[in-house]
Amino acid sequence: MRKWWLYLCMVFVLCVGAFAFVKYQKTDAVVKEERGVLKSVGEAYELIRKESVHETTEKQLVEGAINGMAGALKDPYSTYYTKEEAKLHREQLSDERVGIGAEITVSQGRFIIVSPVKDSPAEKAGLKPYDEIVQVNGERTDGKTLTELLALIRGEAGTNLKMTVYRPSENRHVELNMTRAAITQTSVKSKILVSDSKKIGYISMTVFGEKTAEEWYKNTEELLKQQISALIIDVRSNPGGYLKSVEQVIGSLVQPNTTYAYMENAVGNQQPLQVTKKRMAFKYDERLKTLPVVLLQDEGSASASEVLSAALKDLNRASIIGVKSFGKGTVQETWPLSNGGELKLSTHKWLTPKREWIHGKGIKATLEVEQNPLFNMKFPPMTGNFKEGDFSESIQSVQEVLKAQGFSISRVDGYFDRTTAKAVEEYSKKHMLTNGNKMDEKFLFALHEEMVKFRENQENDLQLQMAIGYINHQLK
Repeated sequence: MRKWWLYLCMVFVLCVGAFAFVKYQKTDAVVKEERGVLKSVGEAYELIRKESVHETTEKQLVEGAINGMAGALKDPYSTYYTKEEAKLHREQLSDERVGIGAEITVSQGRFIIVSPVKDSPAEKAGLKPYDEIVQVNGERTDGKTLTELLALIRGEAGTNLKMTVYRPSENRHVELNMTRAAITQTSVKSKILVSDSKKIGYISMTVFGEKTAEEWYKNTEELLKQQISALIIDVRSNPGGYLKSVEQVIGSLVQPNTTYAYMENAVGNQQPLQVTKKRMAFKYDERLKTLPVVLLQDEGSASASEVLSAALKDLNRASIIGVKSFGKGTVQETWPLSNGGELKLSTHKWLTPKREWIHGKGIKATLEVEQNPLFNMKFPPMTGNFKEGDFSESIQSVQEVLKAQGFSISRVDGYFDRTTAKAVEEYSKKHMLTNGNKMDEKFLFALHEEMVKFRENQENDLQLQMAIGYINHQLK
């Protein structure tokens, strides 16, 4: 038992010692006080293990202690990841994951395929959009969370997986066999937009991951080959990522030795962050430094995305179009722990080139443009069957979409009232559906498909259209 007391104390010391800076030299009295605290942690551990009527494992208690210490900081960005959570967190910023290659959504507790990735094991096995995952390797998915489902799907590359899905279009269950493989993920996509006979490069970044700089280089090289006149950078809903990746993007757009941000430590010392030729991973085309640039941001643009936005705005390198960004002005570092978990702590503030801290305030757009509300609404469910008098969160999402489309609905709280039934009936007549005033699967499918097509049509993207118009005005 004593070894776990010592282990818990070691964990506590590791968590406390993980802070990068100490504001004062510890006195003997302080050291003695800390030892007393550690002793009480060990006492609590032994009492729980010996006296509690609730069964717990050593692992649960240790992880609970670390979680408690991280929570005591009252910082939403300082957190503890278990071994499993740490792996998933790293995968989010990785350029590659091992799995089957399919986008999955949760609808009323059911796992629905949105789309398989092109040339992935899922596509090759015949997985289709709207398939409902029923079993994975003989294990039913009922009652599982999305994280638990993904744990079943992922595994070692080259291993086999059997999946049973329900296919609503054929009203039958289908068994599919696939072999897990490494799925390459891209964080950067680009295309050419033509407006007023001018070619405008459009490039979106979903996250600043491990390979974002390399993808940015390849995409900008391709755009420049096509003789673009300006560039639109889209970081809407980009939650951030690695600072080293965003530095590469900024460095390709500004002159060498430019200070793009400041890093401030726990005692207030500020260090300028500069882009230099030596730090650049690629030899970017010099034309990038002269192209007119517009950056699109929204309330979901955070952290590293805001570093980019603030740098381009303060350095007068780009105009920002959209709405105020999220407002995350801290930087986190992550340390591995001996139990396989990881501890992530906020260790620095980052400041804009004008030395402003945007934490909790965000970055204001140069030109504020609200997006069409249909772009920000969650997609309605793809499955279900509802009638007047029912109450559900799924009904609420349908009500919100119908109201935004102009149908007269008196409430959007999830209660299927008479006005909702009338709106459903009007929508069904308009789209020649036979469901009357009920939300059946055909109705939900039609509404979902309409939402997908609406968002795919760039003419409906008010912020993008403003960016195009703004650039055309600049180029005249």
